[in-house]
Amino acid sequence: MWFGHKVALTELSCSFGPGVTGLLGPNGAGKTTLMRAITGLLPLNDGIVRVLGRDPHRDRDVQRAVALVPEDEAVPPALTARRLVRYTAALHRVDDATLPERCLAAVGLTDVADRKVGGFSKGMRQRAKIAAALVTRPQVLVLDEPLNGADPVQRVALIDLFHALGDQGHTVIVSSHVLHEVERLASRQIVVIRGRLAAAGEHHAIRDGLAERPRSVMVRTPQARALAARLVGLDVVRGVTVDGHSLVVSSLRAGELAELLPRAARDAGARLVEVRPLDDSLESVFRELLQ
Repeated sequence: MWFGHKVALTELSCSFGPGVTGLLGPNGAGKTTLMRAITGLLPLNDGIVRVLGRDPHRDRDVQRAVALVPEDEAVPPALTARRLVRYTAALHRVDDATLPERCLAAVGLTDVADRKVGGFSKGMRQRAKIAAALVTRPQVLVLDEPLNGADPVQRVALIDLFHALGDQGHTVIVSSHVLHEVERLASRQIVVIRGRLAAAGEHHAIRDGLAERPRSVMVRTPQARALAARLVGLDVVRGVTVDGHSLVVSSLRAGELAELLPRAARDAGARLVEVRPLDDSLESVFRELLQ
């Protein structure tokens, strides 16, 4: 996909299935363009996009099965939260009269449902948009920064809600810049950088795929210098730094290091207090992909 001379997406091939998938990438990477293509709002310049086996840009049945919660303010400010959700239900000809109230309850807005959305905080507006999306009973739910502005309690409740939808067989796609929350939220990630697919899969598997890059392990022991002297002689070790009772070991072969570390500690007479990978989080994987 391109806009004038700017290429937004290119050579990108990926898929999303039931459950929760995180969509990651820096600003300008093409995430929003991809989400709009998936939901049928933008046609492709080249290539194909299929949702439930059909073209979301042209097929009305597919459009009814997909819902987008955008990050930008796409909410009529004069409507109350209750009217917004009921209006959305009427547009989609929802025949369950109780569903709007259940959706408001699911996002914790029942007590303020008669307040105008224009007076809501950012987090409350996001929750109102989520309720309006849920009332359409989507098979595919696409969420752009859905946790923006939410307080810690609301964030936990929304994450639980998205997990429940995924467990029920819905396809939930979540774009977010809060990587530690995406790590809790999504079992699988799609990473887009400069309009291209950079990685796909569970983040530990993505990290394992970066085999050519060293991995760092922090080791705490009262005998840090003695253990460091043992480790520097091992072929699997790229480097060791010591700071008090801690040392950081860098290796390209983390599996072999895990086997050799206890043996080296025993030979050095070092008692291991803690062994922890320093670059195994989703955030560290994301940083590496950006390099």
